[in-house]
Amino acid sequence: MRLPSSVLAPLLAITCLASACRDEQAGPRAREPRIPAPTQLRSLDAAPADLTYRSGATFGGGAVVYLGSKVSPERAAPGTQVRLSHYFQAVRPPPRGFSFFVHVVDPTSGGMLTNADHEVQGGAAPLESWPVGKVIEDVHTVAMPNVPGRVVMGFWRGDSRLTVDDAKAHDGTQRMLGPELGGEAPSLPEYSVPRVSQPPTIDGVLDDAAWKLAKPVVLRRSFDGSAARLRTEARLVHDGTSLYVAFDVEDPDVWGTLRKRDDPIYEEEVVEVFLDANADGRTYNELQVSPHNVIFDAYFPARRQGMDRSWDSGMKSAVKVRGTLDDPSDRDEGWTVEMQIPFDRLAEVPHIPPRPGDRWRFNLYRLEHHDRRTVEGQSFSPLFVGDFHALPRFGWLVFE
Repeated sequence: MRLPSSVLAPLLAITCLASACRDEQAGPRAREPRIPAPTQLRSLDAAPADLTYRSGATFGGGAVVYLGSKVSPERAAPGTQVRLSHYFQAVRPPPRGFSFFVHVVDPTSGGMLTNADHEVQGGAAPLESWPVGKVIEDVHTVAMPNVPGRVVMGFWRGDSRLTVDDAKAHDGTQRMLGPELGGEAPSLPEYSVPRVSQPPTIDGVLDDAAWKLAKPVVLRRSFDGSAARLRTEARLVHDGTSLYVAFDVEDPDVWGTLRKRDDPIYEEEVVEVFLDANADGRTYNELQVSPHNVIFDAYFPARRQGMDRSWDSGMKSAVKVRGTLDDPSDRDEGWTVEMQIPFDRLAEVPHIPPRPGDRWRFNLYRLEHHDRRTVEGQSFSPLFVGDFHALPRFGWLVFE
């Protein structure tokens, strides 16, 4: 559902302030092939007998029935285009002024996988034109998601959606539940973090012996797991009292405008660590560092809820810039970051020091603004949604 800019802008600003967010659709989106639109409304006497998903739920107090959908092919490789055909029937004259929307979402979080909004039959069949008793077919294509997805759909006008009459037939936000897409999610990556007797010095220079004991990992694009345009390498070690994280960031233009602690640096270029120490998929900590060595840290009692910026991580950090900060006229090489995160400040740590074999959930991130415009998210464990708070996709941190 597309909201007008006068509504969307303040809503996005409020959401970001409340939950340290990034745009749910940040990063480039692949273009989808368009099916030629008919020149006039097309109706059927009945829906096909071979629907792959059947519903019967209604919108608008019984005015419109969603009969179901057909996915073709039902099984396809991730990224392959699949054809979605949706079937509706107006029982009485439908309401006026509503547009159609289709989303493919993560079933666990509701996070957007694909925004497939379009007009029914390419604009030839607006809702108010549907003849009573006839079946309306809408056909479009989407890319098969890399992870399990759920098609949800409905009708919107202004900043509201046409109500779904049965609470069990929608997702809680008036998005009618449609067919499921995709197969099993890719396995979650693991990182074995070694214990060191001599921790690294927090100076932003990654020449300490401790870092040579840590396995380097290269972050991938968070939205689809593909290779990022600019390289980001990370390493982790611990000494029993703190977790140490290093990032080595390739960046031809190192910049940032925010200077105060807990400023919303997640809206600019930043590296991030998310830690769910007891792996409950609920309580977690978020820690960030900008190229100006500005720190943002917060505690969350639940996903994107109750963000507590008064929480003090006790983190120490240092940044070393290979180039000139905030000067777009020259070409920089990048920047390095070292972070020391005390275990005793984190939420619900099972054991201090961590025992060998302890398993935390975590993720590492980078936000890059190419040419200070196009946003690309990178992560250790790809999310497949534009949401760094997608807790079920966090990887595993295994202590040695």
